[in-house]
Amino acid sequence: MIPTMAGRREDGVMFDRPELDAILRVYGFMVAAGEWRDYAIDGLKDRAEFAVFRHASEVPIYRIVKTPDEARRQGAYKVVAASGQILKRGQDLKQVLKVFDRQLVRLAAND
Repeated sequence: MIPTMAGRREDGVMFDRPELDAILRVYGFMVAAGEWRDYAIDGLKDRAEFAVFRHASEVPIYRIVKTPDEARRQGAYKVVAASGQILKRGQDLKQVLKVFDRQLVRLAAND
């Protein structure tokens, strides 16, 4: 596992520290609201995935995916629902994570 440029490793792709900070910020809000309970991070050869679970024994309800090979055409980041539907994609991770803003506002209003 030798680090190389742009979050890539010789054996796969992984999120870098600023990317993980942005993802974990949203994750923390959702855990505090009781919506999400578990996560998994996977660094694969062609992509990195952060999977979010409501219960540990289920399939992920959301996957945040980083695919550097798609960066030029469609954006390196995307949020995928459990159904496989791509909810948002783009070049900027923070913009892609805004797909959860409506849910966060609704949860804050219920408090």
